[in-house]
Amino acid sequence: MDLTESAEDRAFRAEIREWLGDHLTGEWAALRGLGGPGREHEAHDERLAWNRLLAQHGWTALGWPREYGGRGLSLWQQVIFHEEYARAEAPAGVNHLGEQLLGPTLIAFGTPAQRERFLPQIVAVQELWAQGYSEPGAGSDLANVQTKARIDGDGWVIDGQKVWTSLAHLADWCFVVARTEAGSTRHRGLSFLLVPLRQDGVEVRPIEQLTGGSEFNEVFFSGARTAADMVVGEPGQGWSVAMGLLGFERGVSTLGQTVGFARELDSVVARAKDNGAFDDPIVRDRLARLKTELTVIRSFALRSLALVESGPGDRTPQVAGADSIFKLAWANWHRTLGEVAMDVAGPSGLLARRSDDQVASSGGYDLDEHQRLFLFSRADTIYGGSDEIQKNILAERVLGLPREPKGS
Repeated sequence: MDLTESAEDRAFRAEIREWLGDHLTGEWAALRGLGGPGREHEAHDERLAWNRLLAQHGWTALGWPREYGGRGLSLWQQVIFHEEYARAEAPAGVNHLGEQLLGPTLIAFGTPAQRERFLPQIVAVQELWAQGYSEPGAGSDLANVQTKARIDGDGWVIDGQKVWTSLAHLADWCFVVARTEAGSTRHRGLSFLLVPLRQDGVEVRPIEQLTGGSEFNEVFFSGARTAADMVVGEPGQGWSVAMGLLGFERGVSTLGQTVGFARELDSVVARAKDNGAFDDPIVRDRLARLKTELTVIRSFALRSLALVESGPGDRTPQVAGADSIFKLAWANWHRTLGEVAMDVAGPSGLLARRSDDQVASSGGYDLDEHQRLFLFSRADTIYGGSDEIQKNILAERVLGLPREPKGS
């Protein structure tokens, strides 16, 4: 990827900075820095309103083709937007799963009727989505899905359980991988269904986290229904659709993520200078190493995005390898940052303030930013594809090593 910005790109960057500077004021200024992993409970309704303001001004679905309501921006222009958005500390979005994952999947695999029904609502942030992949016995091993669906009259009936379902308690719809062929095993016989969550037969139970929030959920389907035409792709061929969706998961927004990481690192450095921990040469060395590694991760992210620019259909070993290496790199870097943050905090990092806030945990404590960073970053190497799965992908698909034996 050529990282030299053209005059057009520089003008686009200036346009974004100006727009954010003009609009992140007044009532919106209070939203700066809110939301994101481990903090999704923060000002959700206000962030939803902000996202709808973005939509009104054409700042959603940036990479989607114009015929589907997007901006049709180049890969590099999308990177510019997400970097500037992060630098402005604009609030985290509320419909990443709809805009970044389902929308591109419907464009690639959906029917014209499905695109017409759902894409405008995603662009306008009028319907929120959740992802129904993981189950108690099918986390990283998605092919072990046991949730079942069968045709009954003019619709599908769904029975089963999903877990770690991000933001399901706030979502209107869920895209669900379910087994629709009796007796099928592994990746065969699965279908990719679009299921409304606000109905009888769906129960959402939030899972309380160490950080005090509850952005993950268990979702129980007990005779839940969706229309017969709410299957993306052919029935029984849902595995290919599900894998196509995962190709969109680590997209251009990850470059904004690295900007956020840099801001977190700066806050840890500032704390180290304030409390004297920076005088320790070992601490300085660890902080310098983190800064250097983050620069390398950003450069690699740009390279990996260039590899996938041709689209989700290009799943060459190099593309799959780039996705996995990037996930391994940022997840372990961020977890290490959390550990260093606690070392910098020293004994005070073990103390939490008592709180009566409704969003605090049942233990009645409130966390500072570095405590929350430490606790939530422990999950980074698990969600979105665990380290073990990423290493297996690299070993099998890139290095050509024998596949890991499957249990009986």
